[in-house]
Amino acid sequence: MVARRKLPRPMRAIKIEEFGGPEVMQVVDLPVPDPSDGEVLIRVERVGVNFADTHSRENAYVKRYEVPLVPGGEVAGVVERGAGDIEPGQRVVAMTGTGGYAEYATAAVETTFPLPDALSYEQALALLIQGLTAWHLYRTCGRVAHGESVVVHSAAGGVGSLAVQLGAPLGAGRVIATASSEEKRALAMQLGAHAAIDGGVDDLTEALIEANGGEKVDVVFEMAGGRVFDQSFEALAPFGRIVTYGISSREQNEVRTGKLLRGSRAVVGLWLCHSLERSRQMLREPPAGLFERAARGEVEAVIGGTYPLAHARRAHEDIQSRSTRGKLLLDPAG
Repeated sequence: MVARRKLPRPMRAIKIEEFGGPEVMQVVDLPVPDPSDGEVLIRVERVGVNFADTHSRENAYVKRYEVPLVPGGEVAGVVERGAGDIEPGQRVVAMTGTGGYAEYATAAVETTFPLPDALSYEQALALLIQGLTAWHLYRTCGRVAHGESVVVHSAAGGVGSLAVQLGAPLGAGRVIATASSEEKRALAMQLGAHAAIDGGVDDLTEALIEANGGEKVDVVFEMAGGRVFDQSFEALAPFGRIVTYGISSREQNEVRTGKLLRGSRAVVGLWLCHSLERSRQMLREPPAGLFERAARGEVEAVIGGTYPLAHARRAHEDIQSRSTRGKLLLDPAG
């Protein structure tokens, strides 16, 4: 019988006692969580920071939360207590739902993924939720056909930078990126975009059409809402699709059925949590494929910065300011 290593008690974590701005996140000491049946316990080396975390902090996300809350939906680290086919000592990345902003976290076996030796924790976290989202944008929701034009908004972000790179492997034709600065647009071009434009221009519709050689576009991936959604929708060709996977502007949109009918256009939503309830093909196969591509150097995970756990507030402020690029991370040891 293998003796269990004695775990430190308590552990450091970020706790929210009331919903609100970044200031509601406090560093506290909490007991190390006990995994339930079918869960593993992970000693966390890196935590993924997602824009959705800012919504959950405000209780303004698709899912509703209750306080007290330890935020954070994904971690990477070493398994302390295993379950199923996940054994102690394995390097893994996992979706936790909540509880990720901590030195230890639990996760279901179904949402825990062993890592190739060549893949760092940072790369894995940049590929897990964002990579799975990008894959489903193309395959499940956008259903991008061979040669179709694709617009990737916020192309220097975590999802956007991967969506740009996946365009060619997943069969897209012309990939048009939008980004807020010249530096970010240059990054999008480096990652494989055929054109990169400023998403903040007054007439975004015309800019997208011009970037597509004067033709309307086939598919748009957008996560801002508000003006960006409306003007992108107007740039769609007949039978075009706009896939919305976020509302970073906090501005809701309305689409009239007559507009859909007259243009033969479609609006599709993507909330990644629904893939967790579906088949293995939707949940486990895409990340495994992305991990293998990254290990071979075929996909570049863009890392925007790593913050000490105690600076989680700053990470939220930075991601909400849209001043960052790629994936943001927290270091529980900091």
